[in-house]
Amino acid sequence: MQKSPYRWFPWGLFAGMLVAFAVNGYMVYAAVKSFPGVAGQDGFDLSERYDKVIATAAKQAALGWQVETKADEARHPLLHLADRTGAPLAGATIKAEAERPVGPAARTSLAFHPLDPADYQADAALAPGQWDVLLTVTSGDNRYTTTRRLLVR
Repeated sequence: MQKSPYRWFPWGLFAGMLVAFAVNGYMVYAAVKSFPGVAGQDGFDLSERYDKVIATAAKQAALGWQVETKADEARHPLLHLADRTGAPLAGATIKAEAERPVGPAARTSLAFHPLDPADYQADAALAPGQWDVLLTVTSGDNRYTTTRRLLVR
C-alpha cells in the first residue's frame, strides 16, 4: 500500500501557523519598541468640551480666511493669508510651529515676517521632508487656528 502525500498536510498547516505567529510576534515587538509613548495630549479633555470645539470650528469657517503654505528655494516656509474676499489679511500676528508628522519628534518654532500685505516668510529654514505647520493667525479680535502639511524639498 502506497502512503498518501496528504499525510504531510497537518505538518504544513502547523508550519504555516508557526510562521504567521512569528511574524505577528515581531510586528507587536516592533510596534511597542517604536511607540513614542504619547498618543495625544488632551484627548479626554477635548471630548468633554466637544461643543466648544464645534463652535470654534464654525466661527473659523464663518471667517472664511484662506491660509496657503509653501516653501521657497531656501526651504523657508511661506504663508499667503487672505480674507473671505481674497483681500490680503494685512497686519496679522502669526504664531507657528513645525513638527514632523511621523518618526522621532522634531519641533521647530517659526517666526514670520511680512513680505507684502498678504505674504509672510519664516526666518528659519526647515530640513527636507514633510512637516505639519501648526498655525495660529490673529487679526483684530479674530483668531484662526489650523494645521497645514508642508513638503520641503
